[in-house]
Amino acid sequence: MAGAAAEGKNFLGVPVYRPRVAFFELSSCEGCQLQLLNNEATLLDFLSLVEVVNFREGMSGGTDDYEIAFVEGSVTRSDEVERLKKIRANAKVLVAFGSCACFGGVNQLKNRFSPDWVKKEVYGDHPVETSPARPLEDFVTIDLRIFGCPVKKEEVEKIVAGIAIGTAIAYPKYPVCMECKANGNICLFDVGEPCLGPVTRAGCDSWCPNNRAGCWGCRGPADDINIEQMISIMDKHGFTKDTIMDRLECFGGFAAYAGQLRESLNAEDRG
Repeated sequence: MAGAAAEGKNFLGVPVYRPRVAFFELSSCEGCQLQLLNNEATLLDFLSLVEVVNFREGMSGGTDDYEIAFVEGSVTRSDEVERLKKIRANAKVLVAFGSCACFGGVNQLKNRFSPDWVKKEVYGDHPVETSPARPLEDFVTIDLRIFGCPVKKEEVEKIVAGIAIGTAIAYPKYPVCMECKANGNICLFDVGEPCLGPVTRAGCDSWCPNNRAGCWGCRGPADDINIEQMISIMDKHGFTKDTIMDRLECFGGFAAYAGQLRESLNAEDRG
């Protein structure tokens, strides 16, 4: 039955291969997985590309006989490390699914504080095991990344189609600003909204700026970015370095740049 399902539909008389895929979650809100179920208009087309064999949000049961594993969430516990390694061993292709899996995501904000303080503040007198939030690649080899918080369903479908038919997966090298301008949006800096669009990797079709919300950098840095120029733009429009830090640190993709900026701020305070 599984083999027949994987063979899929015929195209011009030739069986179309449908890879067996599975979806898993670690420490996350599971919003990236939910994105796949949100747009019913294209759901059947998506399902025609793959054979879903494990997806807790979308089906009962499941099997570990899969070829491609999409893993959402960051790693925050020892049992998640073991589970992730098992998934890696079973999968031919492991996809880091969303910002938490790629960078640590919003979860990694807790890493700025003492672990004992975090446990006390969040769990009170009922502590649980929790470690600094880390991306999947800190523990296993990642084959592909799908960025975003949440992921953009259209991009997921494009990447999955590429995997299914064996074409190369190309990520945009330009920043969100390029998409924003192409969509005819008013620059949010001109209306008093901070935005990381000039330095954030495109591919979301400027999702947040289209809705008049400044980019928070959930997709991580674009190629060859100029953080110094970004800071200069923010400063020109009256935004403080603390505002810049809030954005750069939010999802973890700009960790290296945020770390450098924080060091310079601390040096200024000491001076």
